[in-house]
This record gives sequence, structure tokens and C-alpha cells, in this order.
Amino acid sequence: MPQRHFLFKMTGQKTLRHLVACAGLLGALGGAPAHAELPDPVAQAVGQPRLAGQGQMRFLGLRIYDARLWVGLGFDAQTFGAFPLALELTYYRAFSAQAIAERSVQEIGRQRTLDTQQAARWTAALAQWLPDVQPGDRLTGLYLPGQGMRLWRGGQLLGQLSDADLARHFFGIWLSPQTSEPRLRSALLAAVAESAP
Repeated sequence: MPQRHFLFKMTGQKTLRHLVACAGLLGALGGAPAHAELPDPVAQAVGQPRLAGQGQMRFLGLRIYDARLWVGLGFDAQTFGAFPLALELTYYRAFSAQAIAERSVQEIGRQRTLDTQQAARWTAALAQWLPDVQPGDRLTGLYLPGQGMRLWRGGQLLGQLSDADLARHFFGIWLSPQTSEPRLRSALLAAVAESAP
């Protein structure tokens, strides 16, 4: 398969349904349709938000979700953690919050070393923060530097997580140079400048 998502690089007896359920984050490239505007609190927090890029995840021909990244003026991809930003995901399959949380923390491990206890804490925190999602759900995650992150389903605020370190690494799953999906990162950052390291 020319393009594979990190969530599908798994061993053992896994059904397609389980693989798809674990795939609640990154994906292969593709177009994403336009959606409604960002929730007002998200737009205000980002400050004059503009669409930085978009991608679509597919697996074995199945459309999993569309992703769009919104950033404000002055955003620099190399130092993404210093800027408020919003990531919007529109789902086409059902996803388990627990499965997404577990795989998220595994991917965060690409950015930094996590001991067993910290990995367990972050998995539990994400599993409580993230919802189970169904086809048609549109989630928007807002990253706030030094504060944490908030989550909306459509225009409804679902909750917030105040662990700033976890929030930065969570969004780093998509935006860190250490991402397991550099092509998707490039697509999401297509319209913004990236300073040399």
C-alpha cells in the first residue's frame, strides 16, 4: 500500500473495524469539503483565523475523516506550540474515545519520552476529554499555548483540558516535525510559512 496511516501499523489479529476505530487522528492526503465557520469562541481565540491547509484520511478505500487546520496571523509552523490554532475533523466512521486516546499517547511518544505512569495519566485524561464519535460528527479542537485545549462538536463546547504540556504534544501529533505522517503535516500547513530550524 503506497500510503499507510500510523494507526494501521499494528501487529496481531486486528479486525478492520478495530483498526478504523483506532484511527481517530492522522491520515493520508486528499481534499476536504468546506464546512460551516468555526465556533465563535474558537475564531476569537485564534484571532483572524485563516485556513492553513486540509487533508483527508482514507484506509482501504474507506473515507475516515477530513481534517482542516486554522491559524492566526503570524503563525509559524516550526514553533506551532507558541500560537493558538484550531484543528477541525469531520468524521465518516465511528471512533472509540478510548482507542483514540491510547493511540494518541503512543504517537506523542514519538515527540518525547513517556514513562508508564505518565502515559497512563495522559491516556486517561484524553479518554475523558475526547468523545466517542459517529459518522457526520464535526469536532473542533482549540489549542491555547500555556493553557491547554478545548473541544467543540459543531457549535457545542464539550469540555476543556488544562494540561498545557499534553495539549501541545497532542496537537504535535499532526504538526510536530516528528509526526509519523509528514505528508499530512505538509498538507495541513500548505498555506503557512515554516522557518528554517
